[in-house]
Amino acid sequence: MNDTKLKLTDRDLEILRLLGQGCTSAEIAERLSLSSETIKWYRKRLLTKLDADNTAEMMRIVSEKNLI
Repeated sequence: MNDTKLKLTDRDLEILRLLGQGCTSAEIAERLSLSSETIKWYRKRLLTKLDADNTAEMMRIVSEKNLI
């Protein structure tokens, strides 16, 4: 199994799926009944976990590694 995938939680994957669908942080927060600040925290953490500089690069990595 991909070792990057092992680092990702179910919530991480859920947020990545929603980002992949084009949802904004505010939309994700509303769907998951979380605050926008919490989603921003998740996004920053995902950037670090996936060693990406921005959301576009993060989603490219997610796509290349078939994480979602």
